[in-house]
Amino acid sequence: MKKTFRGGTHPPEFKLTAGFASQKLPLPEIVHIPVTQHIGAPGRVIVAKGDEVKVGQPLTEPGGFVSAPAHASIAGTVKAVGNYANPLGKEMATVTIEGNGSDDWFEGIEEDPDWQSVDADEIRARVKNAGLAGMGGAAFPTHVKLAPPPEKPIDTVIINGAECEPFLTSDHRLMLERPEDILEGARLVARAVGARQVFVGIEDNKPDAWEALKQAVGEKNDIQVEMLPVKYPQGAEKQLINALTGREVPPPPGLPMDVGCLVQNVGSCVAIYEAVRYRRPLIERTVTVSGGGIKQPKNVIARIGTPFARLIEAAGGYEDDAAKLLMGGPMMGMSQWTDIVPVIKGTSGIVVLGKAEASLAEENPCIGCGRCVSVCPVFLLPTNIARLSQLEMFDEAEELGVVECIECGSCTYVCPSKRNLVQHIRFGKTTVLANRRKQAQKQSA
Repeated sequence: MKKTFRGGTHPPEFKLTAGFASQKLPLPEIVHIPVTQHIGAPGRVIVAKGDEVKVGQPLTEPGGFVSAPAHASIAGTVKAVGNYANPLGKEMATVTIEGNGSDDWFEGIEEDPDWQSVDADEIRARVKNAGLAGMGGAAFPTHVKLAPPPEKPIDTVIINGAECEPFLTSDHRLMLERPEDILEGARLVARAVGARQVFVGIEDNKPDAWEALKQAVGEKNDIQVEMLPVKYPQGAEKQLINALTGREVPPPPGLPMDVGCLVQNVGSCVAIYEAVRYRRPLIERTVTVSGGGIKQPKNVIARIGTPFARLIEAAGGYEDDAAKLLMGGPMMGMSQWTDIVPVIKGTSGIVVLGKAEASLAEENPCIGCGRCVSVCPVFLLPTNIARLSQLEMFDEAEELGVVECIECGSCTYVCPSKRNLVQHIRFGKTTVLANRRKQAQKQSA
């Protein structure tokens, strides 16, 4: 029996782009690179309007330990430093670069012939300098994950190849097109944290990816490639840890390192490999462009900062009934109000839904069926927490574990009353966390 976790659901897969090789886009004429593309402290801008920059040149320096620099993804002239539309929902500080048509790289970005002998400290340093942040969407600075405190030793590294969101296949294509690079990145992660075992978890709707990685491991036999049942949200790190190791991460503020695990996305592994071997910063990524509102769904390799509109154009443009634009998949993706927003480090997919896919049914009262409870992968009572959040009974919602919600959307998906459960829970969770921060500030004052 394949390993899995309790709860979860089975939305339609819609993996329209899995069978098509990724296409590298031509250099964009202009890019808009947000100063902050990660969780943590914003970076400090170190360029100014009018500066000439090259590919891979730092545009910011970290604003703290939990921070990551941003880099120029094209060569050209800095045209502006100021607020610009961002896919995270509001205008944010951004460096705009107009390209000069060349692809000249910044000095010092070159292959290290002795990269396989670098130690843990140097791995972390190169990853930090490359500005890496989780490419599965969480965007947590990678060098921080690779530096667990001594009292939290890591014995197991898990590489996340589940990609359970409908439509998204960018990780699938990476596993087919760059399996050796993924494994080298995984080995570097294990060396950085001193882990003794490495797993790769892949859902069983990707047998070709499983086979590609098994072949790439070959006789080394140092990495276990595991097949997992198709079930959403298999790719959530706590659920993936439970499925592969049987360990249960404690509720927030519990983290994977509390059970000796570290999880990295397959895209992050490729970026780690490039950062260590070639000292190459994160300046491009694979993005799925798909959905019923797209004429020619495909995976593209796009430079960071490229406007969504450019990627959609490369995928044939919008269908006439295009109705909703998302960054990410339909379960956890963020709705966008414009397609001028730029690709960022965490942009794994751009999904455009047609009118039929995007239609929103009227929200009705709870009928007490309990479906949301049966599918919740973190054992919560979603309908109760959502109701308490709507009533602004935040203390009671906190007691029921509102902060533990991973916002996977399983409850909303199965609700026959079409209640916007995640929306209500997210409101309660955000409020509770804000109240906690205020209380902590008062106590420290």
